[in-house]
Amino acid sequence: MSSPSSAPRAAHPGHSAQSAASGLSPALTLVFAVACGLCVANIYYAQPLIGPISDTLQLHAGLAGLIMTLTQLGYGAGLLLLVPLADVVENRRLIVGALFGAVIGLVGIALSNSAVTFLAASFVVGTCAVAAQVLLPFASHLAPEATRGKVVGNIMAGLLGGIMLARPFASMVASALGWRAVFWVSAVLMATLIAVLWRALPQRHPHASMGYARTMASLPGIVWTTPVLRRRGLYQGMMFSGFQAF
Repeated sequence: MSSPSSAPRAAHPGHSAQSAASGLSPALTLVFAVACGLCVANIYYAQPLIGPISDTLQLHAGLAGLIMTLTQLGYGAGLLLLVPLADVVENRRLIVGALFGAVIGLVGIALSNSAVTFLAASFVVGTCAVAAQVLLPFASHLAPEATRGKVVGNIMAGLLGGIMLARPFASMVASALGWRAVFWVSAVLMATLIAVLWRALPQRHPHASMGYARTMASLPGIVWTTPVLRRRGLYQGMMFSGFQAF
C-alpha cells in the first residue's frame, strides 16, 4: 500500500499546506469513510447474487465461483499495480480516475449478456475498488499526528461498514428490481462520489517521486528488508482468508 508519510508538493501549496495543518474536519472525515465503504462494497455486491447471475448468463455451476474470484483477483492486481501510483501521481486525480474506471466496470456488468463480458467487467471493478486503499493513507497524511489514529479508525469503520452492508443491500435491491439494478445503483453512487471527492479533496503531490518503474522495482526489496511488513502481511492475509471462508 502507499505510504502515508510522503510530504505534499502541491501545485497550489497554500491550499494543500492549509489542509494538512488544519487536519480533517468531521465532515471531510465522514466523506472519506463513506467513500471507502462505497468503493469496497463493489467487491461484494455479486456474492449473494451468484445464483441469479449464473442463470441469466448461462454460466455453468462449476464456474459460478469465478464471479467472485475474478473480482478479488482484480482487487489484488489493483493493490499491486495501482496503489503504488499514489507515490508517483497526484492523489486526488488518481482516486477520481480509479472511480471513473469503476463506473465503466459497473455499467459493463449491468449491460452484460454473456459470462465473458460480465467476468471481464468484474475484474475491472475489483481493480478500481483499490481507490479505498489510496484514500486511507491520503486521510492519514492530512490528519495531525495527535488525532491520526482516531481519524484512521473512523474511516476504517466506514470501510468495514461497506463490506458488511454490501451483501444485504444487494439482496434487497435485487429482490425488488433484479440483480442488474444493484450495479446500476452502484454506478450512480460512484459517479456522484467522483463529483464530491473532486470538490472536497485537496491536491496531494508525492514528494520526490522515483517514478513508477523504480517504485515497482523497489517493492521486493522493501518486503525482503522489512520483517514487520512480512509478518503483518501474513496476519492480514490469514484474517482475510478466514473472513472470505466464513
